[in-house]
Amino acid sequence: MAAFAITESEAGSDAASIKSKAILKDDYYIVNGTKQWITNAGEAFIYTVIVLTDPTRGARGSSALLVENGTEGFSFGKKEDKMGIRASATRELIFQDAKVPKENLLSREGLGFLIAMKTFDQTRPGVASQAIGIAQGALDHAVAYSQERHQKGHPISSFQGIQFMLADMATQIEAARALTLQVAKTIDAGAKNVSKISSMSKLFASDVAMKVTTDAVQIFGGYGYMKDYPVEKMMRDAKITQIYEGTNQIQREVIALQLVKESMRKK
Repeated sequence: MAAFAITESEAGSDAASIKSKAILKDDYYIVNGTKQWITNAGEAFIYTVIVLTDPTRGARGSSALLVENGTEGFSFGKKEDKMGIRASATRELIFQDAKVPKENLLSREGLGFLIAMKTFDQTRPGVASQAIGIAQGALDHAVAYSQERHQKGHPISSFQGIQFMLADMATQIEAARALTLQVAKTIDAGAKNVSKISSMSKLFASDVAMKVTTDAVQIFGGYGYMKDYPVEKMMRDAKITQIYEGTNQIQREVIALQLVKESMRKK
Protein backbone atom coordinates (compact mmCIF):
# COMPACT_ATOMS: atom_id res chain seq x y z
CA MET A 1 0.00 0.00 0.00
CA ALA A 2 1.22 3.50 -0.83
CA ALA A 3 0.43 7.07 0.26
CA PHE A 4 0.89 10.54 -1.23
CA ALA A 5 1.72 13.54 0.97
CA ILE A 6 1.64 17.20 0.04
CA THR A 7 -0.93 18.84 2.38
CA GLU A 8 0.22 20.70 5.49
CA SER A 9 -1.61 22.71 8.15
CA GLU A 10 -0.98 25.94 6.23
CA ALA A 11 -0.79 24.46 2.74
CA GLY A 12 -4.05 22.86 1.67
CA SER A 13 -5.58 24.40 -1.44
CA ASP A 14 -2.45 26.57 -1.65
CA ALA A 15 -0.21 23.56 -2.15
CA ALA A 16 2.69 25.77 -3.24
CA SER A 17 3.01 27.07 0.33
CA ILE A 18 4.46 23.89 1.83
CA LYS A 19 7.13 24.34 4.51
CA SER A 20 8.54 20.83 5.02
CA LYS A 21 12.22 20.79 4.05
CA ALA A 22 14.79 18.25 2.90
CA ILE A 23 18.47 19.20 3.01
CA LEU A 24 20.98 17.00 1.20
CA LYS A 25 23.84 15.96 3.47
CA ASP A 26 26.31 13.44 2.10
CA ASP A 27 24.24 10.46 0.90
CA TYR A 28 20.99 11.40 2.65
CA TYR A 29 18.26 14.02 2.63
CA ILE A 30 17.53 15.22 6.15
CA VAL A 31 13.78 15.83 6.24
CA ASN A 32 11.92 18.01 8.76
CA GLY A 33 8.27 19.01 8.84
CA THR A 34 4.74 17.68 9.16
CA LYS A 35 2.18 16.55 6.60
CA GLN A 36 -1.54 16.55 7.43
CA TRP A 37 -4.66 14.60 6.40
CA ILE A 38 -2.66 11.84 4.73
CA THR A 39 -4.73 8.89 3.50
CA ASN A 40 -3.23 5.47 4.36
CA ALA A 41 -0.78 7.05 6.82
CA GLY A 42 0.49 4.40 9.19
CA GLU A 43 -0.82 1.65 6.92
CA ALA A 44 1.25 2.26 3.79
CA PHE A 45 4.80 1.00 3.32
CA ILE A 46 5.91 3.69 0.86
CA TYR A 47 5.18 7.44 0.89
CA THR A 48 5.64 9.99 -1.87
CA VAL A 49 6.39 13.19 0.04
CA ILE A 50 6.62 16.66 -1.51
CA VAL A 51 9.23 18.77 0.30
CA LEU A 52 11.32 21.89 -0.26
CA THR A 53 14.89 21.15 -1.28
CA ASP A 54 15.52 24.82 -2.16
CA PRO A 55 13.25 27.08 -0.05
CA THR A 56 14.52 30.20 -1.85
CA ARG A 57 12.70 29.17 -5.04
CA GLY A 58 9.22 28.58 -3.61
CA ALA A 59 7.21 25.95 -5.50
CA ARG A 60 10.06 25.59 -8.01
CA GLY A 61 12.29 24.52 -5.16
CA SER A 62 10.13 21.53 -4.21
CA SER A 63 11.03 17.90 -4.82
CA ALA A 64 9.41 14.48 -4.41
CA LEU A 65 10.99 11.90 -2.13
CA LEU A 66 10.07 8.26 -1.62
CA VAL A 67 10.04 7.57 2.12
CA GLU A 68 9.70 4.06 3.52
CA ASN A 69 7.78 3.23 6.67
CA GLY A 70 10.31 2.58 9.42
CA THR A 71 12.72 5.28 8.25
CA GLU A 72 14.67 6.76 11.15
CA GLY A 73 13.05 10.04 12.28
CA PHE A 74 9.75 9.31 10.50
CA SER A 75 6.63 8.79 12.64
CA PHE A 76 2.85 9.27 12.61
CA GLY A 77 0.38 11.44 14.48
CA LYS A 78 -2.95 10.35 15.94
CA LYS A 79 -5.53 8.61 13.78
CA GLU A 80 -8.11 11.24 12.83
CA ASP A 81 -11.72 10.79 13.94
CA LYS A 82 -13.52 11.64 10.70
CA MET A 83 -17.13 12.32 9.73
CA GLY A 84 -17.02 9.83 6.86
CA ILE A 85 -14.79 7.22 5.16
CA ARG A 86 -14.03 6.03 8.67
CA ALA A 87 -12.57 2.73 7.44
CA SER A 88 -9.78 4.73 5.76
CA ALA A 89 -6.82 5.69 7.96
CA THR A 90 -5.96 9.41 8.01
CA ARG A 91 -3.00 10.63 10.06
CA GLU A 92 -0.13 13.11 10.18
CA LEU A 93 3.34 12.33 8.89
CA ILE A 94 6.00 13.69 11.22
CA PHE A 95 9.60 14.14 10.11
CA GLN A 96 12.26 14.91 12.70
CA ASP A 97 15.69 14.78 11.07
CA ALA A 98 14.47 11.80 9.05
CA LYS A 99 17.24 10.28 6.92
CA VAL A 100 16.11 9.49 3.38
CA PRO A 101 18.67 8.09 0.90
CA LYS A 102 19.39 10.51 -1.94
CA GLU A 103 18.55 7.69 -4.38
CA ASN A 104 14.93 8.05 -3.20
CA LEU A 105 14.54 11.34 -5.08
CA LEU A 106 11.89 11.06 -7.80
CA SER A 107 13.07 12.48 -11.13
CA ARG A 108 15.22 15.46 -10.12
CA GLU A 109 15.19 18.34 -7.67
CA GLY A 110 12.77 21.18 -8.40
CA LEU A 111 10.08 19.03 -10.01
CA GLY A 112 8.09 18.20 -6.87
CA PHE A 113 5.19 20.57 -7.55
CA LEU A 114 4.96 19.45 -11.18
CA ILE A 115 4.96 15.80 -10.09
CA ALA A 116 2.18 16.57 -7.61
CA MET A 117 0.01 18.32 -10.21
CA LYS A 118 0.55 15.51 -12.74
CA THR A 119 -0.39 13.03 -10.02
CA PHE A 120 -3.66 14.87 -9.39
CA ASP A 121 -4.44 14.73 -13.12
CA GLN A 122 -4.33 10.95 -12.85
CA THR A 123 -6.04 10.52 -9.48
CA ARG A 124 -8.97 12.94 -9.69
CA PRO A 125 -10.94 10.59 -11.99
CA GLY A 126 -10.41 7.97 -9.28
CA VAL A 127 -12.17 10.22 -6.78
CA ALA A 128 -14.90 10.73 -9.40
CA SER A 129 -15.29 6.95 -9.63
CA GLN A 130 -15.52 6.71 -5.86
CA ALA A 131 -18.23 9.39 -5.86
CA ILE A 132 -20.19 7.58 -8.57
CA GLY A 133 -20.05 4.32 -6.63
CA ILE A 134 -21.36 6.01 -3.49
CA ALA A 135 -24.14 7.71 -5.46
CA GLN A 136 -25.14 4.51 -7.25
CA GLY A 137 -25.34 2.65 -3.94
CA ALA A 138 -27.53 5.38 -2.46
CA LEU A 139 -29.83 5.30 -5.49
CA ASP A 140 -30.16 1.51 -5.33
CA HIS A 141 -31.15 1.69 -1.67
CA ALA A 142 -33.58 4.56 -2.33
CA VAL A 143 -35.34 2.71 -5.17
CA ALA A 144 -35.69 -0.45 -3.07
CA TYR A 145 -36.94 1.47 -0.03
CA SER A 146 -39.45 3.45 -2.11
CA GLN A 147 -41.11 0.17 -3.08
CA GLU A 148 -41.16 -1.16 0.49
CA ARG A 149 -42.36 1.98 2.25
CA HIS A 150 -46.12 2.57 2.09
CA GLN A 151 -48.02 5.76 2.79
CA LYS A 152 -51.75 6.27 2.34
CA GLY A 153 -52.03 2.66 1.26
CA HIS A 154 -49.53 2.92 -1.60
CA PRO A 155 -45.76 2.43 -1.99
CA ILE A 156 -44.09 5.83 -2.06
CA SER A 157 -42.56 4.85 -5.44
CA SER A 158 -46.02 5.49 -6.89
CA PHE A 159 -45.90 9.17 -5.85
CA GLN A 160 -44.82 11.52 -8.61
CA GLY A 161 -42.66 13.61 -6.25
CA ILE A 162 -40.57 10.55 -5.36
CA GLN A 163 -40.48 9.37 -8.98
CA PHE A 164 -39.07 12.71 -10.13
CA MET A 165 -36.38 12.58 -7.44
CA LEU A 166 -35.34 9.07 -8.44
CA ALA A 167 -35.31 10.00 -12.13
CA ASP A 168 -33.08 13.01 -11.52
CA MET A 169 -30.74 10.97 -9.31
CA ALA A 170 -30.35 8.25 -11.96
CA THR A 171 -29.82 10.75 -14.77
CA GLN A 172 -27.16 12.68 -12.87
CA ILE A 173 -25.30 9.47 -12.02
CA GLU A 174 -25.26 8.32 -15.64
CA ALA A 175 -23.99 11.71 -16.78
CA ALA A 176 -21.19 11.60 -14.19
CA ARG A 177 -20.33 8.03 -15.15
CA ALA A 178 -20.16 8.87 -18.88
CA LEU A 179 -17.90 11.88 -18.25
CA THR A 180 -15.57 9.95 -15.96
CA LEU A 181 -15.26 7.01 -18.36
CA GLN A 182 -14.45 9.43 -21.19
CA VAL A 183 -11.77 11.10 -19.06
CA ALA A 184 -10.24 7.72 -18.18
CA LYS A 185 -10.25 6.75 -21.86
CA THR A 186 -8.53 10.02 -22.78
CA ILE A 187 -5.83 9.55 -20.13
CA ASP A 188 -5.25 5.94 -21.17
CA ALA A 189 -4.84 7.12 -24.78
CA GLY A 190 -1.84 9.18 -23.68
CA ALA A 191 -3.27 12.69 -23.94
CA LYS A 192 -0.77 15.23 -22.61
CA ASN A 193 -2.90 17.96 -21.07
CA VAL A 194 -5.77 16.44 -19.11
CA SER A 195 -5.99 18.89 -16.19
CA LYS A 196 -9.27 20.43 -17.34
CA ILE A 197 -11.21 17.25 -18.06
CA SER A 198 -9.74 15.49 -15.02
CA SER A 199 -10.98 18.32 -12.80
CA MET A 200 -14.35 18.29 -14.57
CA SER A 201 -14.90 14.63 -13.75
CA LYS A 202 -13.99 15.06 -10.09
CA LEU A 203 -16.04 18.24 -9.74
CA PHE A 204 -19.18 16.95 -11.42
CA ALA A 205 -19.21 13.44 -9.97
CA SER A 206 -18.59 14.59 -6.39
CA ASP A 207 -21.31 17.25 -6.58
CA VAL A 208 -23.65 14.58 -7.96
CA ALA A 209 -22.73 12.21 -5.13
CA MET A 210 -23.51 14.83 -2.51
CA LYS A 211 -26.87 15.69 -4.08
CA VAL A 212 -27.90 12.08 -4.71
CA THR A 213 -27.03 10.91 -1.19
CA THR A 214 -28.83 13.91 0.31
CA ASP A 215 -31.90 13.05 -1.76
CA ALA A 216 -31.63 9.41 -0.73
CA VAL A 217 -31.72 10.43 2.94
CA GLN A 218 -34.79 12.56 2.14
CA ILE A 219 -36.57 9.63 0.49
CA PHE A 220 -35.93 7.49 3.56
CA GLY A 221 -37.37 10.27 5.70
CA GLY A 222 -36.69 9.93 9.42
CA TYR A 223 -35.20 6.49 8.88
CA GLY A 224 -32.60 7.99 6.55
CA TYR A 225 -31.21 10.00 9.44
CA MET A 226 -30.64 6.90 11.54
CA LYS A 227 -27.52 4.76 11.53
CA ASP A 228 -29.69 1.64 11.25
CA TYR A 229 -29.98 2.46 7.54
CA PRO A 230 -27.05 2.85 5.11
CA VAL A 231 -27.82 6.13 3.36
CA GLU A 232 -26.71 8.44 6.18
CA LYS A 233 -23.26 6.85 5.96
CA MET A 234 -23.22 7.32 2.20
CA MET A 235 -24.08 10.98 2.64
CA ARG A 236 -21.18 11.40 5.09
CA ASP A 237 -18.83 9.49 2.81
CA ALA A 238 -19.85 11.54 -0.23
CA LYS A 239 -18.81 14.82 1.39
CA ILE A 240 -15.09 14.08 1.33
CA THR A 241 -15.14 13.63 -2.44
CA GLN A 242 -15.89 17.36 -2.72
CA ILE A 243 -12.87 18.16 -0.55
CA TYR A 244 -9.88 15.89 -1.00
CA GLU A 245 -7.68 15.64 -4.08
CA GLY A 246 -8.37 19.37 -4.38
CA THR A 247 -11.57 21.08 -3.23
CA ASN A 248 -14.25 21.63 -5.85
CA GLN A 249 -13.51 25.34 -5.72
CA ILE A 250 -9.96 24.52 -6.83
CA GLN A 251 -11.35 22.27 -9.58
CA ARG A 252 -13.39 25.17 -10.91
CA GLU A 253 -10.31 27.36 -10.84
CA VAL A 254 -8.29 24.78 -12.78
CA ILE A 255 -11.05 24.43 -15.39
CA ALA A 256 -11.47 28.19 -15.80
CA LEU A 257 -7.72 28.83 -16.14
CA GLN A 258 -7.45 26.14 -18.81
CA LEU A 259 -10.40 27.63 -20.70
CA VAL A 260 -8.71 31.05 -20.69
CA LYS A 261 -5.40 29.56 -21.86
CA GLU A 262 -7.11 27.68 -24.68
CA SER A 263 -8.90 30.84 -25.77
CA MET A 264 -5.69 32.85 -25.80
CA ARG A 265 -3.93 30.21 -27.91
CA LYS A 266 -6.65 30.53 -30.55
CA LYS A 267 -6.08 34.27 -30.98
